[in-house]
Amino acid sequence: MTAVYHVEQIRTLESMGATQVGQPLMQLAGQAVADWVRSHVPTGQRILCVAGQGNNGGDALVAARLLKQAGYQIDMLFLGQVATLPPDAQRAWQDWQATGQPCLTALPSPAPSYRIVIDGLFGIGLNRPLDAGWMAWVDQLNLLAAPKLALDVPSGLCAKTGAVLGRAVHAKWTMTFIGLKPGLLTHDGPDHAGEIIMAPLGLDAHTLLAPAGRALHGADVAGLLAPRLRNSHKGLFGSVGVIGGAAGMVGAALLAGRAALKLGAGRVTLGLLDPDAPRVDHLQPELMLRHAEDLFHLAHLTCLAVGPGLGKSADAVHALDLALRTPLPLVLDADALNLIADKPDLANQLATRQGTTVLTPHPAEAGRLLGWQTAAVQADRLQAATALAEHFGADLVLKGCGSICMSCQGEWCINTSGNPGLASGGQGDVLAGVVAALLGQGLSGFDAVQLAVYLHGAAADKLVTEGLGPVGLTASEIIDAARAVLRGLTKRG
Repeated sequence: MTAVYHVEQIRTLESMGATQVGQPLMQLAGQAVADWVRSHVPTGQRILCVAGQGNNGGDALVAARLLKQAGYQIDMLFLGQVATLPPDAQRAWQDWQATGQPCLTALPSPAPSYRIVIDGLFGIGLNRPLDAGWMAWVDQLNLLAAPKLALDVPSGLCAKTGAVLGRAVHAKWTMTFIGLKPGLLTHDGPDHAGEIIMAPLGLDAHTLLAPAGRALHGADVAGLLAPRLRNSHKGLFGSVGVIGGAAGMVGAALLAGRAALKLGAGRVTLGLLDPDAPRVDHLQPELMLRHAEDLFHLAHLTCLAVGPGLGKSADAVHALDLALRTPLPLVLDADALNLIADKPDLANQLATRQGTTVLTPHPAEAGRLLGWQTAAVQADRLQAATALAEHFGADLVLKGCGSICMSCQGEWCINTSGNPGLASGGQGDVLAGVVAALLGQGLSGFDAVQLAVYLHGAAADKLVTEGLGPVGLTASEIIDAARAVLRGLTKRG
């Protein structure tokens, strides 16, 4: 498990850790940075170190001194006020002064050919937008051709939420100290943090303080589905119903159904709202196609997915109402979520139902359910996911970069798989079908969400590795790739 800590928890660990390791953590952080640079950059190269006002700047000052001692050419750009530095950072500044090399207060012009830029301008304490002056500094750093190594978090990125606070450094690497922060993994974090390097600084954080959440990797979900016995039959693996497919949107229901079938559901029946819908899927004839209301008379169903291509007609409302009244595990996606947001009686039914419920909103749908603007959801994705789970008593995934999987009990993880190839039509329908397939095979709501979300992203990664996408990657292509990833995970488990 890869632990993730809130910023407040990191502060607590810093206090606890200073006693445990017996030396200032700033020295250990600077040493970790210097050691990494020495292993990646040849001695003698020119390096720009940028230090700001806080302890993050102190880390950069320590690293700069150690690298200078190791034979590197260091330009030390100090943009703080010495008198107001925290005590450890003041000592780091004094130690740098003892080297005899003055600090720069502006970038040289023209800028030298730096091999690497070490970003220690702002750290995890930043929680407000940068003013115009600081944004200009970030712009200057981003314009430098040299790759950036950010310390703890890229300057300008909110460590709590992953939101860019006006402007943020685009790092190739981020060395983060003690533990992962949520903002590195979601929203704008992955685009700015680059490769994340963990530096625990000698602390075993997990034994000192329980983490708030975790990063979701394949190892976390491997083995959730046990290998199948030879003595098996389709009735052991769930009977999934998919309700949707209004006029002009039958394809959404077909995608969900195909995904459910290929991710292991024993049988899949589509309940289509379009009166002129086809009676057979010629690409996947194993699917059974019926009218939507017919599904509520099938005694063998073990799970329902409602929403792919559902629309917002009176028939859609009626079907959703019936679904909410069933005790079956329920996946709600797309227009099912929009109807619940629009109709308080449906929202109340959802909030009070006793069966397993999984919600799969994107940020706009989450905003409608919460009565928030989409921007407010994105401004704190973790808070939005928590609010949804608490209000509706449901397991869920808040989709997006760094999708957040949240249990109805408040347990959460942030997915690390996936790429921009998933930003295309039909991908949400496929994900809903995968969740339904896993629920039908007996997984709990939260386990189904985690495995489905990881598989969905890992399938896109697999295809890109094989030369397909990310541009033009289709939802249909994801289905077979997800099945292949699942096969590998089942073997690992």
